[in-house]
Amino acid sequence: MRSISEILFPRPVVLITTCDASGKPDVATFSFVMPVSFSPMYVAFAVSPKRHSFKNLQEVSEFVLHVVPEELLDASWVCGTRSGRDVDKFSLAGLRTQPSSKVRPPRIVDCPVQLECVVEAMPEYGDHYLVIGRVVEVHVEKPEYRPILHHTGTTFYKVGEKASPSS
Repeated sequence: MRSISEILFPRPVVLITTCDASGKPDVATFSFVMPVSFSPMYVAFAVSPKRHSFKNLQEVSEFVLHVVPEELLDASWVCGTRSGRDVDKFSLAGLRTQPSSKVRPPRIVDCPVQLECVVEAMPEYGDHYLVIGRVVEVHVEKPEYRPILHHTGTTFYKVGEKASPSS
């Protein structure tokens, strides 16, 4: 049987920054992500309780969601295949950070869109938790960009041309 990630694709690739209670930041790659509400703005992503990000979210209920442009495909791969328990993924991936305005986890400078969020709920569904975040600050550093889309495993897509329905 095919996995859900093979059936429902493509999905946008995002980097999520979190931090632990001492303030030590981490970054991880996710593609199980979606908008939830326009007003007020909410976003959600699914995280395995095995991930270091999950532990951080339990300690500090804040995160920053960053849309990944095609230039950061390699960096997003590093952040999705290494654990923050073992390495400094920011350095390893060459990601530059800056302080956030309203939450403790840092923002990634080279990402065109950065959403500072506060966790509103984190219910468990199967083998993942759904993290629902209220967006408390929006940063659009570059309104035009080409996001990376994820299919499954090592299969990614770059977004091509803009398309509109004919009717």
